[in-house]
Amino acid sequence: MSISKRGLLLLLMFVFLVGFSAPIKKDRFFYEKRGEIVWEVPTEDKKIALTFDDGPYPKTTEVILDLLQKYNAKATFFVLGNKVKLYPETIKREIAEGHEVANHTFNHVYFLKSISQATIRDEIVKTENALEALTGKKPLLFRPPGGYYNENSIQVAKTLGYTTIMWSWHQDTNDWRSPGVNKIVNKVLNNARNGDIVLLHDYIPGSQQTVKALETILYELDKRGFQFVTVTELMKSMTSVESKVDDGSDGSILESP
Repeated sequence: MSISKRGLLLLLMFVFLVGFSAPIKKDRFFYEKRGEIVWEVPTEDKKIALTFDDGPYPKTTEVILDLLQKYNAKATFFVLGNKVKLYPETIKREIAEGHEVANHTFNHVYFLKSISQATIRDEIVKTENALEALTGKKPLLFRPPGGYYNENSIQVAKTLGYTTIMWSWHQDTNDWRSPGVNKIVNKVLNNARNGDIVLLHDYIPGSQQTVKALETILYELDKRGFQFVTVTELMKSMTSVESKVDDGSDGSILESP
């Protein structure tokens, strides 16, 4: 084979190979760019969103509501459908006091890769139905239990009209582990930034640590000039400031047992 023919063959092989694009990496950047998942909100406004998962549970949720009221703070509660039916009055209070109520599935099911689209849809829709029947309003935000998500869960949630909400990686308090009041407080205060979404829980079996930590968190962040807003309100504050990602992973995150 002559050099010219070999050169032409190599050129054709190169064109053939580069003609195929690399597989798309569906990581945090991919989903943030598409607006399908929110971890935090790039903003120049001194706003922060406190979020509470796994409630309602009157013994702790009602105390949390009292503290929020004391500081004129608004929060987002990612509720379980089975608890909505058990504690409707607490849900009504959350809404009456200007907080946001969002979807956290019906039975706290982890959306692992093996889960079916039918189960994902059922878990979301059952909670949606429970909230709509109680409040007359459809929730628009969804958080998958344990932070487990995959392409199926993202697309099912999107089809149902939801934005999937996670949390700032530097604001995962791990309060569900009952690590101690000071650890919860320090995690939030030492890492507080504009646009953070803080992960807390208003139902942790046998623990009041989050409630005790919350008063210090509210007091100190209020002194620093932070405004406590719902996730939806925080998202309205988005600016062109680039989100700072400092730790965590770009896939599923374990939040609670």
